[in-house]
Amino acid sequence: MAAYETLILDVEDGVATMTLNRPDKLNAFNTQMMKDMIAAFDETDARDDVRVVIVTGAGRAFCAGADLSAGAETFNYDARSAADQQARAGTGGVNRDGGGLLTLRIFESLKPVISACNGAAVGIGVTMQCAMDIRLASENARYGFVFARRGLNPEAASSWFLPHLVGVQTALEWCYTGRIFPAAEAHEKGFVRSIHAPDDLLPAARAIAREIADNTAPVSVAITRQLIWRMAGAAHPMHAHQADSRGIQARGKSGDAREGVTSFLEKRPPNYPDKVSQDLPDIWPHWTRPEFS
Repeated sequence: MAAYETLILDVEDGVATMTLNRPDKLNAFNTQMMKDMIAAFDETDARDDVRVVIVTGAGRAFCAGADLSAGAETFNYDARSAADQQARAGTGGVNRDGGGLLTLRIFESLKPVISACNGAAVGIGVTMQCAMDIRLASENARYGFVFARRGLNPEAASSWFLPHLVGVQTALEWCYTGRIFPAAEAHEKGFVRSIHAPDDLLPAARAIAREIADNTAPVSVAITRQLIWRMAGAAHPMHAHQADSRGIQARGKSGDAREGVTSFLEKRPPNYPDKVSQDLPDIWPHWTRPEFS
């Protein structure tokens, strides 16, 4: 397992827990955290012993947004170090948004991603969760799309993700006002699945992870994640029909499908033989990843 500067990655019994680990800075996001999180998702995708990823924060915050230690020049890419600029290099002289680099990587994850929001989640701390699959909140969680209050615009591709989750009206209100709102409002508007006492948050996230890890075929889950997220922006249901038809054809003759039916008929837990690292079929002949321009 790789060592990371700004997070801790633990894997136990099929579940990876990624803990943002700058508690003295309220887990504020910087270039190193961006690099670490992207690398950690590369690792969890590559490991067949990882079935589900849970993301949480150390201390009393999930992630309090961007690290503001550079003061007024925090968001001025021209004032950043050469290494920081290189990490965000785009085309045509445009530096890519670091939050977007992260959420686009989460978008491509082959493993389900559960967020266990334990405290403050502001700016990138909340927009990164938009790209995660299932969001749980502590009673202590607070959220804020504060960009307009900092003279900025929403980032991390949240203008695509957020309206898919809560609708255009709520997304605009949250982003227009930039106000901090409690977990209860996030739950009411459908941003989070459920709210938990602080000590119950991670156990609740792990219970969902166990339901996935103990009962489902990893390759099927990876395909399902791709289908749901990619089709969220499809122009016509035919695109979904093209992809899921190829998936059913490939998976229907797999060892996983045979095991899924046999274990059900024999009333025993399944033991799926296929691995995401080597048995994931290509069902996307019509899919082209857009280039940054």
